Amino acid sequence: ENPWDEKRGSKDELDQIIRRGQKKLMSFLKDSKNGGGSGGGSGDGKGPDYGDFMNKVLNFIQGKLALVILLVLIVMWLSTGFYTIQPDEEGVVVRFGKYSRTSVPGLNYKLPYPIESVTKISVTRVNKEEIGFRSSGKRITTREQLLESTVSYESQMLTTDENIVDINFEVQWIIVDAKKYLFNVRDLTSEGTVKSAAESAMREVIGRTEISDVLAEERSRIEQDAKLLLQTILDSYNMGVRIERIQLLRVDPPQEVIDTYRDVQNAKQDKEREINRALAYRNDVVPRARGEAEKILQEAEGYKQQV
Repeated sequence: ENPWDEKRGSKDELDQIIRRGQKKLMSFLKDSKNGGGSGGGSGDGKGPDYGDFMNKVLNFIQGKLALVILLVLIVMWLSTGFYTIQPDEEGVVVRFGKYSRTSVPGLNYKLPYPIESVTKISVTRVNKEEIGFRSSGKRITTREQLLESTVSYESQMLTTDENIVDINFEVQWIIVDAKKYLFNVRDLTSEGTVKSAAESAMREVIGRTEISDVLAEERSRIEQDAKLLLQTILDSYNMGVRIERIQLLRVDPPQEVIDTYRDVQNAKQDKEREINRALAYRNDVVPRARGEAEKILQEAEGYKQQV
């Protein structure tokens, strides 16, 4: 009878059918475990071995499951090789630490870690190096330089006439070749290859310039000369960077002697002012004296002709 037929079945009948089904299932499993079934083979024990059959089925399923899991893990591992390079970046791919290729912007693929790895480098971002000051605008004192293990007196430079000037300047540069930048020069933040080379280039340019030119009209020339020299130095390192700009922000005598230097400059200005005043007086008096002399000579010549 159909247990789901409401016309024939009832709740009690359904429970009985479920219990009978459970008993038959338990009996089948028990017979399978013992190696034979009451209704699946002959009574002499030569019927089919359901236990071995079930074990083989389970082993087959377990083997296939392990293979599927392994394949899924391999696919997931391979999928980690996809990466994206932004329009302003270059991706340098290394295979077991050796340079392999440079990736272009867009979606790319590499062999997953640890076979290959990629380093993304921005080739449009303007990097800045600050010499003699920090971005807060605060001057670097000797004590702070020693505490930070930086170069002592990084902003103080010697001119060709043996005077000291205190210079703050900024260097702007970009990376044009990511491979050269990563492999040819070890440019860690603590080392600052560009900064050290910029300071060296500026010292050389200041070293062949007089202090009066540094403090006055030669600042543009100094910036251009230092830029060209710095680019030459970095090109010799094959570093793969381009110097965009060197800008002098402040040029003064050392802080310890700046008051005295200003007094000297004021004295020079007073000297120039007095000289200019004397020249103006001479230019006013001498022509008038010459005119008077010429007038007297002409009057004398006229008197001579008359007499």
